[in-house]
Amino acid sequence: MDMNTIEEVVATADPAAWRPGDAWLAGGTVLFSYGSTTLRRLLDLTAAGWPAIQVDRGGIELAATCTIAELYALPDRPGLPGNWAALELVRLCCDSFVASFKIWNASTVGGNICTALPAGPMTSLCAALDGTATVLEPGGGSRQVPVAELVVGDARTSLAPGELLRSVHLPAAALNSRVAFRRLSLSNLGRSGVLLIGRLTHDGGLVLTVTASTKRPVQLRFAGAPMAGPVAGELRRALDDAIPAELYHDDIHGLPQWRRDMTYRLAEEIRAELLGTPSQTASERA
Repeated sequence: MDMNTIEEVVATADPAAWRPGDAWLAGGTVLFSYGSTTLRRLLDLTAAGWPAIQVDRGGIELAATCTIAELYALPDRPGLPGNWAALELVRLCCDSFVASFKIWNASTVGGNICTALPAGPMTSLCAALDGTATVLEPGGGSRQVPVAELVVGDARTSLAPGELLRSVHLPAAALNSRVAFRRLSLSNLGRSGVLLIGRLTHDGGLVLTVTASTKRPVQLRFAGAPMAGPVAGELRRALDDAIPAELYHDDIHGLPQWRRDMTYRLAEEIRAELLGTPSQTASERA
């Protein structure tokens, strides 16, 4: 940690307290790892007292300060609806951190989303489940934005200066879905290079969320009955249309060409698993 420019740590969750040179502090695992030479104050959210997880018939509300450890324990919570099959994604995405218990007890859902790394697994989870973020504004108002639209690029969000992510709501309609998860990394314990989540809608349609391979989340939606979801060729064309070459991420965790090829591969696996149709053969792809 090298943050020798910090002059003050202020315990507040009020966006009106923000001024240039400030940074919101939740878990701080990335902030402390990379440091900064421009920050002067940290606005500490850890004492805000927000309930980490709230559950009702309408879905799940995750506070921005909910830790990964708290989220990981969610599927064992008594009284959860038995038909929320998509809860299986929670631990799959938490495990995608490939991090120690020390990180799990400090890193937060909101911090991971706002850091906006392509491989951020909380972005993957919340975007795939049609999560809606509540954002607090410095003027005292608030706005709602889909998590899939909150992250707009590598380490870039749509948050304006001073805005604060308060919570993410995961709707029951998405939680009550059959899902499929695929993740690839260049090493067994490496950062995600490709992470795709598929989800069936109530009418048999398919929602495919692409993360990690792309600089921002990309979500594709295909109609259900009577179309019964996309065929293999349609899925590939939709990926081509939705993800231009420059949108594939490029770093030491995977070259763009590899990420693109694996996105096609995992998308087809998800399509076949959820729609119960055979994967396309090599000759058919040709």
